[in-house]
Formats: sequence, C-alpha cells, structure tokens
Amino acid sequence: MLLGLFILLKVSISDTLVQQIDMRYEFRGTIPFGWNLITAGYIEQSIQGLVVSTLGLLFMGKLLEPIWGSKEFLKFIFVINFLTSVCVFITASALYGVTRQENYLYMPLSGFHGVLAGFLVGIKQMVPDQELPRLKIKAKWLPSLMLLFSIAISFFTPESATYLSTLIFGTYMGWIYLRYLQRKPESKHRGDPNEDFAFSTFFPEFLRPIIDLIASKFHRNLCGKSEAFIDTLGSSLGSAPLPGSDPIEASRRREKGARALEERLAAESLIAAGKKSEELQINGTNNV
Repeated sequence: MLLGLFILLKVSISDTLVQQIDMRYEFRGTIPFGWNLITAGYIEQSIQGLVVSTLGLLFMGKLLEPIWGSKEFLKFIFVINFLTSVCVFITASALYGVTRQENYLYMPLSGFHGVLAGFLVGIKQMVPDQELPRLKIKAKWLPSLMLLFSIAISFFTPESATYLSTLIFGTYMGWIYLRYLQRKPESKHRGDPNEDFAFSTFFPEFLRPIIDLIASKFHRNLCGKSEAFIDTLGSSLGSAPLPGSDPIEASRRREKGARALEERLAAESLIAAGKKSEELQINGTNNV
C-alpha cells in the first residue's frame, strides 16, 4: 500500500502540475500554493530521482518499518518532509533577501531525498555499529558520508546544489525528531537521550569536543526547562530512573534493529546463493 501510494505520487506529470506541486517560489519569497510544503517532497522530476527514491524507500523501509511500526513510519515521513520543506523555504527566502538573486526564488525544489536522509539517521540510531557488507563501513557513518559526498559533488555540478539544502535539513530534522520528539510506546516518553546518538557523533573524533561545547549551549537553551522538569519529577519518584532515559531501552532497540538487518542480509545471501547454484546446474547440463 505504501509503495503504491509512493509510486502514484511520483508518476510523470505535466509541467503545469509540477509547478503547482513542487516548491517553486514566487517573487519576494511567497508561496502561491500552501500545500507546496507538504507535496514537494513526494514529486520527482527525473527518472533517476524516481529510481533512487523508490529503491531507498524499499530497502530502508524494510529495516525501519518493522521496528517503528507502520503508523510511526508514516508519521516520520510526513513530519520530516514537512519540516525539511519549511527549512528549505526559509533558507531560500533568506538567501534572496541577502543576495537579491531571483534564482533562489524561482528554483524548482522537490524530491524525496530529504526523507531518505532522515532514514539514514534512523539506521544510524538503530544499528550504529553494524558493518555494511563489501563496503566495510559502519552504519553510524552513513549520514555523515552522504552529506560529505553531496557537498563535494555540489562544487563540480551546479545542478546537484539544488539537492544539497534538502539533504542537510533532512538529516538534521531526522536527528531532531529521533533525539527529542519520537514517542516510545514502551515507555510513553519521547526521544533518545543516549550519548551514542548525540549531535557530535556525526563528526570525527577530533571535532567532537568543539561540537559538544557548541551543541550543549543550544541544548540547554532549547531543552533546559523540560530537563529541569524531568529532574524534578525523578526526585519526586525517589530518584528512580525514568522510563525512556534508561540506556537499556536504547540498547534493546539497537539489538532489535541489528537482528532485523542481519535477517535481511541473510535472506539476500540465500537468494544470491540459490541463483548461483541454479546457474551452475544449468551450465553443467549444457556441458553434458
């Protein structure tokens, strides 16, 4: 059902409809259609984008949806897509205000890649130490490597720069949602306070002290009141650890995600082995 909806939203459509649905800003940074912030993320304007988005949704969805549940999975897609579109719109309007270059207003921006970037953050959270086969890269580095590669490519291909802001904000909004907003059914609390999922973990080790220093100030300003409330509530409960702040829960989710990924990879290996054995049998029969 989800795949069918996704493909229907990404079919080839006329240029007139694309202009109404994607995020093509009008003069002075205004949006002529309010639904652009919601629909822009579900429209691909190229076959390559359609293929990448569909494959990314299929592969990462099979890993994340069983862990989050269908409702939370769809909620994640909707929230990250909307927040990413809002951030891209504000950035484009601000760049126009500073530079007065109208291309920031009329540049068509759409695509599912912001949500895909958020999915990579979800994989980083669930199975950070899982090593990808053949690539020999741990899953926790996937969002960082994706952004690094995208930034490097944008210097050589100006067309790819239109995707860069969406990828950056998709990654950041995905982290914000999983770190502070995602509700945990087992504990009825929100977010993942585990230190292994801190913002500085997106950066190399030598940069983390600096990133932690900067991020801690934003964290105190944005979340200080809610943390004070949690500390007070914890004291009233006899200093017992609150559900959702226990690292055991985060570890349990990671183990569940690791098992799901291992089962997925094992199934793919069995399929590949079966196809190989069939080819050998066919070749042996032909030789006879």
